[in-house]
Amino acid sequence: MLDLKRIPIGAWIGLILTTLFLIAAIFAPLIAPYGLGEIVGDVWAPASGQFLLGTDNLGRDLLSRMIYGARTTIFIAVMATALSFSLGAILGFTAAVVGGWFDTGMSRFVDLLMAIPTLIFALVVLSVLPSTLLTLILVMGILDATRVYRLSRAVAVDINVMDFVEAAKLRGEGKGWIIFREILPNALSPLVSELGLRFIYAVLFLSALSFLGLGVQPPDADWGGMVKENKDGIVFGIPAALIPAAAIAALAISVNLVADWVLNRTTDLKGGRGNG
Repeated sequence: MLDLKRIPIGAWIGLILTTLFLIAAIFAPLIAPYGLGEIVGDVWAPASGQFLLGTDNLGRDLLSRMIYGARTTIFIAVMATALSFSLGAILGFTAAVVGGWFDTGMSRFVDLLMAIPTLIFALVVLSVLPSTLLTLILVMGILDATRVYRLSRAVAVDINVMDFVEAAKLRGEGKGWIIFREILPNALSPLVSELGLRFIYAVLFLSALSFLGLGVQPPDADWGGMVKENKDGIVFGIPAALIPAAAIAALAISVNLVADWVLNRTTDLKGGRGNG
């Protein structure tokens, strides 16, 4: 049973901020005061009772754009992270269990992909392919799966030689059973920690792509694209570009705080069971 009083203050901050971001993303059309592309005021109007965060470079309500941007940013990051973990973890576990030529071939292929700078690789691919949401998710997920593969394989290699795995092999269990029933439950702790980091990396990676013009395309909004759209206002002391940048930082910090707490809680529970 989860004791709310024992949750540290850092985890509370992370949980509250993450929940607020998720609520904004899920209920964006209901929460946003104005439409996504609706021009409602002057260019870069200051914050007021009508526009709580002011307006952007085209006179659109910045708060509404931030809310819709949260939906796009979080959706793409979540889907890319889910793809990278599903692909990377399954291939990493399979390589550790199967071994032989499959392990060698997969590892060398992953090494080849990791030798190419990720951002440059993505820019080359996205400059050829259309920058749709599906393309962004696939490119980000596949490139990030290489990192998950290396971690999953390293963890699975250690678990694969333990006594309970050897016992499962002697019982005649198949590779699927060993991967999903023996290795995966015992590899959750490092994977949970990496999950938070991979999500943060996906948010930052998407923001970088959008800032460079190859991420989310107008009229859709994401926080990285909003920084690009309003960056010229910084020269005139207009904070329109700093607000989405601050939101990116706040999301990254809040998710990291939650991931650290979940990892610590998982480790404590395992230690408690072991001592018992």
